[in-house]
Amino acid sequence: MANDPYKYFRIEARELLDQIGQGVLDLEKGVNRPEVIPRLLRLAHTLKGAARVVKQREIADQAHAIEDALATLRDSPSTGSRAHVETVLKLVDKIGAGVASLAPPGASAAPAPDRAVPEEALRTVRADVGEMDELLDGIAETHTRVGSLQKALVSLAHARYLVDVLVEQEARRPEADHRATGVPRERAHSVAEQLRSSVEGLRRNLTSSLDQMDRELVRVRESAEQMRLIPAGALFTALERTARDAAQAQSKSVVFEGRGADVRLDAHVLGVVQGALLQLVRNAVAHGVEAEADRKKAGKPVEGRVTLEVARRGRRVIFRCRDDGRGVDVEAVRGAAERKGISSGIKELGAEQVLELLLRGGISTSASVDGVSGRGIGLDVVREAAERLGGNVSVQTEAGKGTNVELTVPLSLASLSALLVESGGTIAAIPLDAVRGTLRVAPREIAKNPQGESIVYESRPISFIPLSTVLSRNGTAPSRAARPWSAIIVQGADGIAAIGADRLSGTANIVLRPLPELAPAIPAVAGGFLDSEGSYQLVLDADGLVAEAQRGHAYEPVKDAPRPAVLLIDDSLTTRMLEQSILESAGYAADVATSGEEALEKARRTRYALFLVDVEMPGMDGFTFIEQARRDPKLRDIPSILVTSRTSLEDRRRGQDVGAQGYIAKSEFEQVELLDRIRRLVGSQ
Repeated sequence: MANDPYKYFRIEARELLDQIGQGVLDLEKGVNRPEVIPRLLRLAHTLKGAARVVKQREIADQAHAIEDALATLRDSPSTGSRAHVETVLKLVDKIGAGVASLAPPGASAAPAPDRAVPEEALRTVRADVGEMDELLDGIAETHTRVGSLQKALVSLAHARYLVDVLVEQEARRPEADHRATGVPRERAHSVAEQLRSSVEGLRRNLTSSLDQMDRELVRVRESAEQMRLIPAGALFTALERTARDAAQAQSKSVVFEGRGADVRLDAHVLGVVQGALLQLVRNAVAHGVEAEADRKKAGKPVEGRVTLEVARRGRRVIFRCRDDGRGVDVEAVRGAAERKGISSGIKELGAEQVLELLLRGGISTSASVDGVSGRGIGLDVVREAAERLGGNVSVQTEAGKGTNVELTVPLSLASLSALLVESGGTIAAIPLDAVRGTLRVAPREIAKNPQGESIVYESRPISFIPLSTVLSRNGTAPSRAARPWSAIIVQGADGIAAIGADRLSGTANIVLRPLPELAPAIPAVAGGFLDSEGSYQLVLDADGLVAEAQRGHAYEPVKDAPRPAVLLIDDSLTTRMLEQSILESAGYAADVATSGEEALEKARRTRYALFLVDVEMPGMDGFTFIEQARRDPKLRDIPSILVTSRTSLEDRRRGQDVGAQGYIAKSEFEQVELLDRIRRLVGSQ
């Protein structure tokens, strides 16, 4: 705050300006004036007070001028409405520029052109996005530790059992023993009962507290993840203002409509596409919507309509801008391109190819250059935004009906409702908007052929594939006995398919996260999410699932070979998740432990081929774990590899002294080197 004294004022001011701007636009559209104007006056008054607190007198005076204009509208509703609306909007623009100028040197919050929402505004919603990420990581780690404490309750329950045994033995002890020790039977029994009561009370209180902590952590994490994302509607006021101003500049009547305001997306995605969306809306007004006289002749409503729709589909988000105007004049574009010498053989190009030329920039069908159009750079801005995000843009048009431009980009983070399914011990989420239905499928209802399997759904055959096959590394279904399936009917871009799962686990609101950088690429996996225990689970892509099912997989009755099991011991969720992904993709069975104590318990119950151990952990460290394992006759022959951030020569020597067969520094971590060492020690499938 000391380095940026206006940080929170800028946040508040932008929110207030956005609400004032939207309210004034509503006034112009005839929304209930007696309700809107008092609210706008309160917003302007709040802005004026906030500006005075931070000693920004010019902004305070401008906010006061907004109050004057709104008061005139309230007191004389029939006098100069349009002029006062224009006055308020101009003042909003001036204040916005003044607020942007308060950003610290070097920040990316300089006045944004074309009324775009500044990047800082999108990345700061009462809490900094970076700080929110740190909070989410901390919650995940805390949740993992709570899970470890819940497992420790087993030991407490065992202690309660031992106390019960002690009480029973004490009750059966001969009176002579009590006289020999000098402790009366009644007193010994009373002490034992008090011990039993204390242990039971501790177990009950600890169980209740941990359950409450678990519920609270789930709620906090869900709230924090939602705060991490920005609703797409944050851009709609600026887009509506752009449509209004462009229409007034060309003496047209236009109604703007935003759809999908509640779709929550990563701030970076919105920050990149906002300039492209402003340009799309401006193009729709300038080149699409006709003048009032022309619309009347065409039998259309006098007011043109521009719609900006935001929708999420699988791992992508679609920004779709439509207008009901004249459509793109393909021949005019062809002529403009020919005059510019942009494309040879332009006359032989089809309509779709001609429209693609618009995306390259440099072509304009406007007869003159003005503040809205004529320079031929419009769709070039859209194409550049798509390329920056690894997306694409397409244009469709119909003469006399209008134009549709779609900007499709990958998601980095997004909130979505999903169906949770389980297959082979793996929990995965399928976006609910891609689920057509679910049903129970008996073995006799699955038809097998060399190309794959299918079932009958709504009187027609559709491809069927088990989820375990989709997630397998080699794409071949393992041998499986005939059994019923819980089938999910998934709708993708290329049709529908049935996905077989062991069971359905309900629905949940989740936040889609990118896969770790070193995770193996599976076409049907869109990303991941954190479950209630802070574990990373998969989110599936509907298009990828359908493509996998339709591609078909050979059904080979092969015998499953046992997979070498590796125990990962690390208190860091990120490290565990990364190492587990690497090992499972290489054909190993990976189990995890968050502490040395938990690892010893697991190792004494399950036979492992290798231990992968961190050094710095709460409680027993990695060196001590290996020492303890080497003393245990059942564990002494199991090799260990240390993976740690400690790189000193002394630590490496201690690793050798305790018996570790490998020492890998996290700062020098290489996936190939890790797998090579594991293969030398235990082999692979």
